[in-house]
Amino acid sequence: MPYTLVPALPAHRPAMAQLWVESWAKTLPEIDFEARRPWLESHLDTLTAGGALIRVALDGAGAVAGFVVIHPGTGYLDQLAVAPRVWGQGAAEALMDEARRISPAVVALDVNQDNPRAVRFYQKMGLAVVAEGENPMSGRRTFRMEWRGEDTAQATRGL
Repeated sequence: MPYTLVPALPAHRPAMAQLWVESWAKTLPEIDFEARRPWLESHLDTLTAGGALIRVALDGAGAVAGFVVIHPGTGYLDQLAVAPRVWGQGAAEALMDEARRISPAVVALDVNQDNPRAVRFYQKMGLAVVAEGENPMSGRRTFRMEWRGEDTAQATRGL
């Protein structure tokens, strides 16, 4: 399915929060993500105040299908969430491509180790595990994953 990627607007926020809750509830049903909705809304404000960009993927009907939050200066991808109704239909790939367009040198993120669907997706998109850590909110083990653009990869190899 084709998606239109646009900068997030205040009008998108309720749908963004809803799909974030739905996607996480399916991924880790033992955690109450509805209770974390206020945290997400505040967190997005903090990220954008710090220079992060938010892009939403709109489906053919104009509904929010997913979103990505990335800081163009650091390449840190803080959030990538897709509505479960469109899982496997290209929204995540479109959002990841947008993240790489915004930050062409590097995209780095932390992903829960017990989220194998996300780990496989990021590996498929060319990210590699570079470190392990812990999620400060949940205490769950994480992988730090990175993708480096061609120019960066060549410079790293000394080419």
